[in-house]
Amino acid sequence: MVTLSDLSEKNRALLRGQTLELASWAFGNAGTRFKVYATPGTPRTPYEKIEDAAEVQRYTGITPRLSLHIPWDETADFRDLAAFAQDHGIQLGNINSNVFQDDDYKFGSLCNSDPDIRQKAVDAHLHCIDVMRQTGSDTLKIWLGDGTNYPGQDSMGARQDRLHDSLRQIYAALDADQKLLLEYKFFEPAFYHTDVPDWGTALLQVMALGDRAVVCLDTGHHAPGTNVEFIVMQLLRAGRLGAFDFNSRFYADDDLMVGAADPFQLFRILDQIVEAGALDTKVSGVNFMLDQCHNLEDKIPGEIRSALNVQEATAKALLIDRDALAAAQAAHDVLGANAVLMDAYNTDVRPLLAELREEQGLDPDPMAAFLRSGYRERVAEARVGGQQASWGA
Repeated sequence: MVTLSDLSEKNRALLRGQTLELASWAFGNAGTRFKVYATPGTPRTPYEKIEDAAEVQRYTGITPRLSLHIPWDETADFRDLAAFAQDHGIQLGNINSNVFQDDDYKFGSLCNSDPDIRQKAVDAHLHCIDVMRQTGSDTLKIWLGDGTNYPGQDSMGARQDRLHDSLRQIYAALDADQKLLLEYKFFEPAFYHTDVPDWGTALLQVMALGDRAVVCLDTGHHAPGTNVEFIVMQLLRAGRLGAFDFNSRFYADDDLMVGAADPFQLFRILDQIVEAGALDTKVSGVNFMLDQCHNLEDKIPGEIRSALNVQEATAKALLIDRDALAAAQAAHDVLGANAVLMDAYNTDVRPLLAELREEQGLDPDPMAAFLRSGYRERVAEARVGGQQASWGA
């Protein structure tokens, strides 16, 4: 049985200091394009989302930040919201823009051929920057639904030019201590071409802006069979991996719990993060986040399970014997090198993490502790009336 002492002091410190950002929309109702399913106790306001996020942090100890989505999380006083979050042990993190749900954006937002609509989309981001100033956030995160459905519908090259011009205006409005984070997605909702479909396009766009523009990688935003860990490595080498959105997918952007579909992929990704030294976020600047929609499972337990899965994959990656791996690689010992990785992957790290939690004053079994707390039952009784938050609201 492995224990904390099986890790080096450096790796123990990395594991102790690991954090994940939660997404506010993960606590709202979710579903499919056919149906959004309601759950008793679902938050109705960003304040109640913070309360739920604080519960995840209470039991995992590694989720101290919450990412907001504007206008889904619009409120009258963002400074008050930030103070409320701080009182609950939560820091407000990335501010995510939404320029994909207004009718004006039917044919695009920042890439639209209509200059008035492009300006409306730019202005929406300027509002997000103002929200950042009020909440203390340092990152504006942009994902676009822009694209086309048919060949010839619009000029793909002209759309890239418009995108650059729009991003340039947004980037210029940032404060000196703020950065722009551009997320890419292979497809959806556009079917023929997406304006930011891959890491190469995102990288080219942010490099044209400046050093404070970086790329966000989401595990569900790739074609089937894509070697995601290779992309992680390349963006780290370029110094442009600004954030990593953890979730799982079977077919498309499923936004399932992390590690649910392919726990070995999660381990391989963490291997590259550890190898590059990116787990130390003070050095790498990479923000790690859970980007999920819990369609069937309860939201808080789903977030706890995902946080634990990431923590387990991280512990396994930290157990890799890097010296033995380097020696096997240098000797072209294919099976030996693979065995080093597999030995770490097949190690049961749950006792090690239970020891870590006890050291930190946490329950060794976060899920069981939450289920015993009665929190779900209390909020289901208290949160009656009003409009439950859901994906898209």
